[in-house]
Amino acid sequence: MNTNDFKIFEAVAANGSFTKAAEAMFTVQSNVTARIKSLEDEFAVSLFTRTSRKVELTAAGETLMHYFKQIGQLIEEAKRELAQSDQLIGQLRIGCIETTMALKAPDMINKFNEMYPDIELEFKADMSPNLINDVLNYKLDAAFVAAPVSVPELAQQTIKEEQLVMVASTKYKKIEELIQDKQVKIVVFDQGCNYRARLESWLSFKGVVNYKRIVVNSLEGIINFVEADLAITILPAELIEQYYQNRKLKTFSIGKELGTSATILVYRKTRLKDKLLAAFLEMY
Repeated sequence: MNTNDFKIFEAVAANGSFTKAAEAMFTVQSNVTARIKSLEDEFAVSLFTRTSRKVELTAAGETLMHYFKQIGQLIEEAKRELAQSDQLIGQLRIGCIETTMALKAPDMINKFNEMYPDIELEFKADMSPNLINDVLNYKLDAAFVAAPVSVPELAQQTIKEEQLVMVASTKYKKIEELIQDKQVKIVVFDQGCNYRARLESWLSFKGVVNYKRIVVNSLEGIINFVEADLAITILPAELIEQYYQNRKLKTFSIGKELGTSATILVYRKTRLKDKLLAAFLEMY
């Protein structure tokens, strides 16, 4: 078994096919089949279920994938630790909730590039639960997510507290007017969004149970729906002030308890000695 076996194993899992894995790894299918067979013999388990349509990981395969990702990460860290140079070179994969991506990612990239021009930053936007899962599964090195997070394997540090506000069209003068319609319409990100949870909690507190969700997967889409008076939403006040102050939007305070949200940076505790991640954490 060698590190190339890890890559072949991951390629089969990612592509769901021995043929596609061979293409991705620039080898022949017989080699992929042989290497997977060798792994199965070594660990005395079946790693994939094979059907005429797809190849999928077994429970044992899922377990081995978890350890292979840890091994791969440790090998990369060892290479950087043993490198005879003070120059940091490599890639960091950072996750962000959508609003952090809009507000902070450009400045983060510019600042980090000035300090470490040979480290490439790759950003991914998603919901907090998905980002946390990606950090745990070594798909991301760190992620900016909404607090609170209680996962024993993860270290975390608070980045900032932000004020959330109700956002509606300029048609409304008072926040009470937002819930006077027979059916309130809200526009939100998908399940797992902190702002969506806050908005639904606010509606529940106000005794509103008859509301319709409009799920949109982009920040600009949410703003467009609100501006057109098709729905209301909750977003960070800083976001509206910085990027949308010239749009036909009205913001309302929702109180301290629901209106205060903390953004934290999470990463695996086992990564504390990683030089690349340490360089990124220095900014905070």
